[in-house]
Amino acid sequence: MTEHITHKPLGGQATQGMMNYARYLTAVSAARRPSPIRILTELQQRSPPSLISLAGGAPNPNTFPFHSASIKVKNGQTVTFDEAVMKRALQYSGSSGIPELLSWMKNLQKSLHNPPSFSYRAEDGQMDMCVTTGSQEGLCKLFEMLVNPGDNVLLDVPTYPGTLAALQPLGCNLINVPSDQHGMIPAGLKEVLSQWDPSEIHKPGSGAPKILYTIPNGGNPTGASMTEQRKREVYELARQYDMLIIEDDPYYFLQFDKPWAPTFLSMDVDGRIIRTDSFSKILSSGLRIGFVTGPKPLVDRLVLHIQASTMHTSTFTQLMVYQLLDSWGQEGFLRHVDGVIEFYRKQRDAMISSADKWLADVAEWHAPSAGMFLWIKLKGIADTQRLIMEKALEKEVLLVPGGVFMINSSDACPYVRAAFSLSTPQQIDEAFRRLSSLIKEALR
Repeated sequence: MTEHITHKPLGGQATQGMMNYARYLTAVSAARRPSPIRILTELQQRSPPSLISLAGGAPNPNTFPFHSASIKVKNGQTVTFDEAVMKRALQYSGSSGIPELLSWMKNLQKSLHNPPSFSYRAEDGQMDMCVTTGSQEGLCKLFEMLVNPGDNVLLDVPTYPGTLAALQPLGCNLINVPSDQHGMIPAGLKEVLSQWDPSEIHKPGSGAPKILYTIPNGGNPTGASMTEQRKREVYELARQYDMLIIEDDPYYFLQFDKPWAPTFLSMDVDGRIIRTDSFSKILSSGLRIGFVTGPKPLVDRLVLHIQASTMHTSTFTQLMVYQLLDSWGQEGFLRHVDGVIEFYRKQRDAMISSADKWLADVAEWHAPSAGMFLWIKLKGIADTQRLIMEKALEKEVLLVPGGVFMINSSDACPYVRAAFSLSTPQQIDEAFRRLSSLIKEALR
């Protein structure tokens, strides 16, 4: 199946070049076909009540033991599932997500990012979305859809270990793009890409990367956030080399400073951005609700994988979250987000203050502008692995050694990651006092 879009320069005028989505797909993804049973299920859900269907393989909800539910929200509101809603919540649903939640989220994406592709035709890479069981499911399925053994994949390390765990078994070559406290460095990306000739990237066996992955806000573990200028330069290089960008943005709603920098999605005139969002940091990590936003031909392929694996994200949790969002409206949702940001900003400030107090002479760091992590370089310690895994436990303080965020986790790494999400300011202060004593002992 060949799917393309017209290639558009940033001015918005279409050129003669065509962007062919089929070139990005792995053989496994290209071979996926829609599940006939899933199609019938979704058809039935859109049909009038007068339809008599003997087609579905769904169980009868009257046999389920759950009757109704009432969930109290902290602001005093209640999310209520009466008997009819409960029957729907306990039943199978469409693989791309329940329609009302998808509709709410599409409107939110339009308000926040105003993607140029929002009003494109479907075949031209129109922005589409699907619900995933946390953004991790979305990422995993994206990589399996787009990455072949032997492919060169670009990313900026240190990075999220879940990404490395999903990519490394695929047998691809992970190529590090230099980064600093402001994220990926465009000049570094240009340098990495200079080994390929843009005029030859579509030739068989060229080896030019087709995928670039980055966490643009509050990167895990570094806390780095990309500036608008850097994103524009990286996007231009992606166009030059016809790459897709995976914009993995679970900390988008944990940015401490306003206005928030424009996203890659907001700049995407071509339909080459695939964005993952998560509610894990702002509504619940256990409900497992994430979203993939991207060009419709690619989102459709992802949904085919969902059909053949998890089938769909829990209908119960989708309805629960939708009811809450619907009662809040966008304004209420963003007010809630502001409250979450305020909490994490205070936590970040407490951690920086304790770092200044205890670690100034033994470590260095940059204050993060988003997320929930501080990335600390220990002075005079070549590798933090043994220090943390053996000695730190004796001092009753635990951090993550930096090696786990690297492409080769056994390489020596002088960094540690400290999270400021769960501990109180008093605990953070005591932890850094213990860490300081640990480092000083190791340097003796």
